Amino acid sequence: MPIQTATTGDLENAQRIALAEARYSEEHNWPTANIIDHFVLRKGEKQLTVPKVARMTAQDVQDGVDLVDSEDIGMTTTDLTTGRIALKVILTDTLIMQQNDDVMQMVGKQMGDATGRKKERDIDALFSALNGGTTLGADNANFTARNAAACIAHAKSNRFGQGLRVVHHPNAIFALTASLAPVGATGAVNIPTGFSADLLRDFYRVQLNQVPFFETGEIDKIGTTDSGYGAIFARGCLCILNQKDVSTEPQRDASLFAWEVVVSAMYGVFELDDSRGAPLRYEIGDLATNN
Repeated sequence: MPIQTATTGDLENAQRIALAEARYSEEHNWPTANIIDHFVLRKGEKQLTVPKVARMTAQDVQDGVDLVDSEDIGMTTTDLTTGRIALKVILTDTLIMQQNDDVMQMVGKQMGDATGRKKERDIDALFSALNGGTTLGADNANFTARNAAACIAHAKSNRFGQGLRVVHHPNAIFALTASLAPVGATGAVNIPTGFSADLLRDFYRVQLNQVPFFETGEIDKIGTTDSGYGAIFARGCLCILNQKDVSTEPQRDASLFAWEVVVSAMYGVFELDDSRGAPLRYEIGDLATNN
């Protein structure tokens, strides 16, 4: 009687299906990373050093009068490094031999959800330290259109910079849309130029004063309160440094009659310039659905 075994080809096919779904799912589970700056740490590099310069001031001059004062470049640098994340998935011989695409896509989605959620939560954890920890909003305050507009005005008047965007919890974004009349009045608007419609259409909700708003469910409540930290920030405030994209490494485990597939990635998330952003503390508690 012929004996069927899990061949290398079967494993490679299974990995391709799972990894393709993992990458797709991962990209849709970290919306915030798609709206911050991206850098790449290339082979042979230990770290990436990013410079920052101070603001200069121009002055009035008169013909024939020499400039006395000179401006200081005021350069500072930030060193960026990466760390590794990983998870292990066990694919049994039977599963691989069956080549069930639906199961492989499910496994891939689970891996993608895990890696995407990890990246998203790492970025969201940076919000509370922006602006030296000086928070806009407060506990027990709702993220109404008035408060959101005030945050935008604060960011513009304090020179956060170009390309402002806001990220907050879906329940906070609901308070924003609910405070508009009627709810969803600003719904049918285009994704701003420069953002990927494929990646962000599920997260982009509303735009106020030319500032787009995005939502992520990975923002946690602060302690025992019902409020959480979102953020308003401009380009150059936050970044992600990628060294290795999501990849798989298989290893045979004969006693399990299975293959262990380790999924890993290497990256780091950082504040580049916390003066270009601020935490937004607003209510994100569960909403009533029986009104």
